[in-house]
Amino acid sequence: MIRYPEINVELNGVYTQDIILSCSFIETAEKFADIEGTVVLLSGGDLDCSNYHILATKPWLSIRGYDKQMVCKTKHQDIQFSADPFLTLHHFLQRYRQKLNTRLPVEAGLFGYLAYDLKDHLEHLPRTSVDDLKLPQICMFAPSIILIQEKKTEKTTLCIPKRVENNQETLPEDLLFFQTMMNKKPAVDPGFHGYRRDVTSNFTKNAYIESIHKIQEYIASGHIYQVNMSQRFEMEFSGSAFSLYKSLFQSNPAPFFSFIEAGDHQIVSTSPERFIQQTGDRIETRPIKGTRPRGKNHEEDKQMEKQLAESKKDDAELSMIVDLLRNDIGKVCVGGSVRVSQHKRLEAYENVFHLVSIVEGNLAPGKNSVDLIQATFPGGSITGCPKIRAMEIIDELEPCRRHIYTGSIGYISFHETMDLSIAIRTATIQEGRLVFSAGGGIVYDSDPEKEFQETLHKGKTLLNVLKTSSTAYTAKTDYVWMNGQIIPKKDAKISIADLGVQYGFGLFETIRVNKSNPAYLSEHLDRFNAAWKAIIDPHPPDLTWEEIIQQVISSNRLQDQTAVVKIMATWGTPDTPKKNQNLMVSAKPYIHRLSGKKEKGIHLITYPEPRQTPLANYKTTNYLYYFLAGNYAKEKKGDEALILNPDQTVSETNTANIILVKRDIAAVPESISVLPGIMANVVCKYLTTGFTIQKKPVYQQDFFHADQVIITNSLVGAVPVISLDKKQLKSTPGLCQQINDHVL
Repeated sequence: MIRYPEINVELNGVYTQDIILSCSFIETAEKFADIEGTVVLLSGGDLDCSNYHILATKPWLSIRGYDKQMVCKTKHQDIQFSADPFLTLHHFLQRYRQKLNTRLPVEAGLFGYLAYDLKDHLEHLPRTSVDDLKLPQICMFAPSIILIQEKKTEKTTLCIPKRVENNQETLPEDLLFFQTMMNKKPAVDPGFHGYRRDVTSNFTKNAYIESIHKIQEYIASGHIYQVNMSQRFEMEFSGSAFSLYKSLFQSNPAPFFSFIEAGDHQIVSTSPERFIQQTGDRIETRPIKGTRPRGKNHEEDKQMEKQLAESKKDDAELSMIVDLLRNDIGKVCVGGSVRVSQHKRLEAYENVFHLVSIVEGNLAPGKNSVDLIQATFPGGSITGCPKIRAMEIIDELEPCRRHIYTGSIGYISFHETMDLSIAIRTATIQEGRLVFSAGGGIVYDSDPEKEFQETLHKGKTLLNVLKTSSTAYTAKTDYVWMNGQIIPKKDAKISIADLGVQYGFGLFETIRVNKSNPAYLSEHLDRFNAAWKAIIDPHPPDLTWEEIIQQVISSNRLQDQTAVVKIMATWGTPDTPKKNQNLMVSAKPYIHRLSGKKEKGIHLITYPEPRQTPLANYKTTNYLYYFLAGNYAKEKKGDEALILNPDQTVSETNTANIILVKRDIAAVPESISVLPGIMANVVCKYLTTGFTIQKKPVYQQDFFHADQVIITNSLVGAVPVISLDKKQLKSTPGLCQQINDHVL
């Protein structure tokens, strides 16, 4: 039996208050947009499913999960446990179930998303695509503040779930918070930056068309009737995700506009498609199948509309998916209650026309919201038919996991209501990148070229807004030097047979470049060439590295700033002559590791696995040990890992050399195998004016007797260590700054 965490929060009804907004709903929502856990659901257009604007913010509970690893957070608790995500969802919905008599769609509940990849918890499916985003599969927040506006009347209601947390009533605090935020002046729109020439796809056009041919072969073989095939686009993004959301809403106000501030990523969705709506026992789903682009003029527009309405192919696709959904919701509905109330309704949007059907039913006694989700998820309109085989083929042919794309976004209330959209026309923003997918239903007589073009039409809304982003942006392509040529970074490729890929058989040097001047370049090249002679062959490359570095710096427009340049070499493939090693030089802006930190030093954590390898004498790409050590330190809330030798003496950190200063002695740890540090040598040479340099065995306890512990590498210069394994160390103010003023 699963033991769910005890949450020290009780929920006792909902406080409601009618309010009058002093600005538009979206401007009101913008005041809360930066709060982690904020969800904004806007209804655009005038269709009959576009009735409410909803803001949910200041979560008192968050639930995230990846596979079965669940994380539950409240103001006072942070709990990890193992459980099925759907059972976890059911547990919390039952734990906080409320009996409310309300005209509003939701007064308390969970807001967020269910990723498409949750399918793997419902069916036993092969997993052959890559999860490169590594984002939660379930991400839901229970807001302490919900603001709802009825579009037609603009009547706005504030809902605050009345809670007791740690024996304290939270309503006064929530009311004060809401009033404080509402009194804020409208934020200055920071804008956003993107440019569509930067867009890349996880498919080439030929590969996408070949995948369509493969689906048609499966159809001909009787595996499947239809598969929804998609490609994922990616581009650089900076600025405000909510600003992008606003711009999209203004240009294309679809029925299910969603924004989620998830902290480490943001979701922006412009979906036209309802997945599931529940009101008590009444159930509705609205599948979409059939798409045509809007015309360039009135005559062409009418022609496209007529073409879609009369399309036998699109009619057949929609009818097939309607039957699938009737079957899905029929699993949890009262027998005989499932019906198609409207079929093949043509709806017009900013860039496309769609065919839509409405399927209704009545939830059977004893069944609940989660039962309904499990019976229908993911939506049949974006998988194919039959659903399980379609999902297997999608996983086979699409290289990346879909994550949010074709999952669901919306709310599941604590009082038996729910409204979830299908996450199409949806972008994820993470770590300076924006990804979004577009696809279409493939049947036997699909035209592969037209299907490819349809994915471009569906992505047009987002791309057009990014093209005319609110702040001017010039597309930036990163360049590298590879084997004698300056090429775009995205075009730099290494064979999977390269021993550098297979075994880490390669070398690298990382060089700080200050306004086009490489620091200590000759020392770096001496170390690089020594490693080349020892590991690869007696003859290092005959190249003018300084000129190559200048070309790369110039190509990346980094001449007037501090940059990081990396020289890399890999062995190549075993069946090629040694002269065909791969050589690369890359460059990027340098941001000092202490930039933005309050503490001007680093925290060391001892890595429990000692290191002893002759490879440590050279800077090779066989770097996994150090990478894992660094990750270990971060997991323990540290900055760097302290590396020990097998005899428990200190060696180095995962990125730097170490110097211990005590009185007039500067001690350098002695190791049998250790990378000779270029910056460590420079720093020691500088310190000879006031200190005696000693190379000797150093132990962890020596750190606590030192006046100052310093780490050094070619990028950071000298940086003080302020703790080891969470124990404070002594520090000599100004010593590292004095060193850096001289050596950097």
